[in-house]
Amino acid sequence: MTPYTAVAMQLTAQSVEASANPRDQIMAQIAALEGKIRSARIFIEQYGGSPVKLAVLPEYLFTSYPGRVTIPDFAVRAGFAANGPEYTALGEITQRLAMFIAGNAYETDAAFPGFYFQTSFIVAPSGNVVLRYRRLISMFAPSPHDVLDRYIDAYGADALFPVADTEIGRLAAIASEEILYPEIARCLAFNGAEVFVHSSSEIGSPLATAKDIAKRARAFENAAYVVSANTAGIAGSALPLMSADGNSQIVAPSGKLLAQSGSGETFTAFAEIDIAHSREQRRQPAMINSLARQRPGLFAPAYAAAADNFQAGNLMLTPDGKPHVPDRDLFLKMQRDVIDKLGKADVI
Repeated sequence: MTPYTAVAMQLTAQSVEASANPRDQIMAQIAALEGKIRSARIFIEQYGGSPVKLAVLPEYLFTSYPGRVTIPDFAVRAGFAANGPEYTALGEITQRLAMFIAGNAYETDAAFPGFYFQTSFIVAPSGNVVLRYRRLISMFAPSPHDVLDRYIDAYGADALFPVADTEIGRLAAIASEEILYPEIARCLAFNGAEVFVHSSSEIGSPLATAKDIAKRARAFENAAYVVSANTAGIAGSALPLMSADGNSQIVAPSGKLLAQSGSGETFTAFAEIDIAHSREQRRQPAMINSLARQRPGLFAPAYAAAADNFQAGNLMLTPDGKPHVPDRDLFLKMQRDVIDKLGKADVI
């Protein structure tokens, strides 16, 4: 496999909160992508880079975050259907550009009426969605874990930690804040992930943020690349425009920062991805081969023993197993309940 270039497209997210025609706004945002990615690719390749085959988009790009809008209302206003026009439009762009595009959106699901799931996706040059990962740990959004039994019935356990085996490597997605949770990346690595695409909308800073540190840690721990795209601000929301801006980056499997953007809309976080070299390094016995040195069986009993003190699954299923859309107040209650249990167990 020959090296190629990946680029983290740092773009301004557009809120649909006050839009009179949110669907038209979303489609216009998608249509604007092609020229920006094409121009970035031309510059990178003329600059002397390897062919650009992967572009990663930031979180919230098409809709911003839901805020206090109810879950069913936001699903209607902003949710992408799995086979909807938004993915069709993105697929047409990947076909014309002959490259992979990874991003993140709020997605509806016919199996869970009234719900949305925050979904990281990868669209291949064929135009097909080859990876769909639903965020598992979220502060204010439903998760497959909240309807776990029904979700596994619908999609199987393999849908929780999917990896796409593609011509540019084995790709997996980590959604936003989940970069802070090593278990997410580790489970994806156990399934063969070599490149983590990370769509985020976060505070950028010249100081090392928690997410910056986590990106380098997740890369080193799993001998995998991290391609992380941040927003260049969120337009149309109540936040000051540039509150979530800057620091898009690409991290090597060694944990070394290969490229990082400054502030504003830019494509300057681009770097070469050498899957063949990464695979060779993974197969070498060495102290730094942290993936090969893992001992999951050692930790499994501790995780199993702790499970009852932490967030339970299926909390958004009724006693007869039907999905139930919660009020947003439930999310804080769920966390308070965990804190209470940890206190009683002398964990905190």
